[in-house]
Amino acid sequence: MITSVLVANRGEIACRVFRTCRELGIRTIAVHSDADEGALHARVADASVRLPGEAPADTYLRGDLIVKAAVAAGADAVHPGYGFLSENADFARAVQDAGLLWIGPPPEAIEAMASKTRAKQLMGIQPLTHVAEADLPVLVKAAAGGGGRGMRVVRRIADLDAELASARAEAASAFGDGEVFVEPYVENGRHVEVQILADTHGTILPLGTRDCSLQRRHQKVVEEAPAPGLSEELQQELSTLAVRAARAADYVGAGTVEFLVADGRAHFLEMNTRLQVEHPVTEAVFGLDLVAEQIRVAEGHPLDNDPPRARGHAVEARLYAEDPSRDWTPQTGRLHRLSVPEGVRLDTGYTDGDDIGVHYDPMLAKVVAHAPTRAEAVRRLASALERAVIHGPVTNRDLLVSSLRHPEFTAARMDTGFYDRHLLELTASAADPHAPLAAALADARTSPRSRFGGWRNVPSQPQTKRYEMAGEEHEVHYRHTRTGLEAGGVRVVHAEEHLVLLEVDGVQRKFEVARYGDRLHVNTTTLTALPRFPDPTAQHAPGSLLAPMPGTVVRVADGLTAGTPVKAGDPLLWLEAMKMQHKITAPVTGTLSELCAVPGQQVEPGALLAVVKETP
Repeated sequence: MITSVLVANRGEIACRVFRTCRELGIRTIAVHSDADEGALHARVADASVRLPGEAPADTYLRGDLIVKAAVAAGADAVHPGYGFLSENADFARAVQDAGLLWIGPPPEAIEAMASKTRAKQLMGIQPLTHVAEADLPVLVKAAAGGGGRGMRVVRRIADLDAELASARAEAASAFGDGEVFVEPYVENGRHVEVQILADTHGTILPLGTRDCSLQRRHQKVVEEAPAPGLSEELQQELSTLAVRAARAADYVGAGTVEFLVADGRAHFLEMNTRLQVEHPVTEAVFGLDLVAEQIRVAEGHPLDNDPPRARGHAVEARLYAEDPSRDWTPQTGRLHRLSVPEGVRLDTGYTDGDDIGVHYDPMLAKVVAHAPTRAEAVRRLASALERAVIHGPVTNRDLLVSSLRHPEFTAARMDTGFYDRHLLELTASAADPHAPLAAALADARTSPRSRFGGWRNVPSQPQTKRYEMAGEEHEVHYRHTRTGLEAGGVRVVHAEEHLVLLEVDGVQRKFEVARYGDRLHVNTTTLTALPRFPDPTAQHAPGSLLAPMPGTVVRVADGLTAGTPVKAGDPLLWLEAMKMQHKITAPVTGTLSELCAVPGQQVEPGALLAVVKETP
């Protein structure tokens, strides 16, 4: 009987496992890096052990330190979560060798399936060993790990070597294993997976399907269960193949078998020998707790041969601190407030006041809605996200709402090319055009000078405020009169520090305003207050390349020095932050006149990286 569990992970998944452990009466133990010392998962656990350092390679990827932490804290079992060491057979063996119970599949099963190359061979599929023009497009994939890291689509032979090198570097950083392989890239297929649960008594249960087709950078964004629109025959085929893969690996515990579905056919991708990020949608549909089932299996209990029946439909959206309109650039900073309406599930590793740093994945939370039908679940989730209060860095919230309401998604006609086709329209500014006025009026009620102006017996001069909203500058004019505030064309019904009521075209609208320094949140619109007069020293030379995010320069293009000729679009250097690599390319064709970045350098947003002087 398990009495205490150490979770060898962080953030949302650690908090989620702890929640089930508390319900089962199991003591919880966290591990935390120096960057995570005050993180939510470290605070909510019964005990927490420090892993010295900040980078994953020094902390959450150090199996030896985690095993020592488990022994020192008196744990009798280890749950790996997902990512990091969750699919590392050597770590699983080290846990068992220390006399601890491993809440996961046997190391041999991990070895059989955790490497995607070995998994495909086990299923009779061979990767490409030589890529010719006729094979394009192809997909470069990391052999270990998942989450879209170490994956690159290659459409030109000339790009293959560079993409292989980039994928190896990213895979080594994320998983401690730089092995990659190449396979045919199936265009615009659907990503469908089967959740399986297996015990030590030979029972393997397929727990329905999930559709995870909405992806960015090969990482899932929206997932749902069951996968809509599949024929009975295809569903049966997917379940049969999933059970076959599990039996081939002598699998035990919770796992997921992933497929690409195209033209009514299923193409095996891989088996993830761990819990998936999207497991809550299966839990919602089947009315079970997969973490509790993992623990029961680890304790040796048999599964019920008659699993619960699926009911209704569930949809999950991943809320990321990132800007989809700027190449999914990760965002950092203080998360002042995060809350969602009642009626949906929120899984998160953050709470109000936490800082979002540069070292780990930018996912803030998962929001899950369950309803009797797919249409109802989608509507409920979109509404909950729209009404959620998210004060802090830029997020993908607007993109999620637009995606869930896109006709292609509501009709269940989506595929993995969804964002390739629709990103531009989905990231078109959803900012409220009246938000700057509401922000200015709220500010007018908090500024002593503005309040004084309101008591004048004669009309005051127009007041001006400037804001940055959705990448554009907006200037607002209003004035104090004997009867209150006046803004041309809009009737000001009420204005105070946190609430503004405006009558627009005969309709009264409410604007809730929150301010944190120069950053303002007006309903779901984010603005930045700008100084009245721009700083002339803040200008950069034409062709300047500025860091779009805080991070580390991990690579500079071979042979790149000042004076090197470059073409528009050429990759110059790579930044890494939040477990993602961001490629910085030449904006124009010309000559590299300055190179200010070197590998290993830490940079802040807006830091000058290089300057390209355009050829006349």
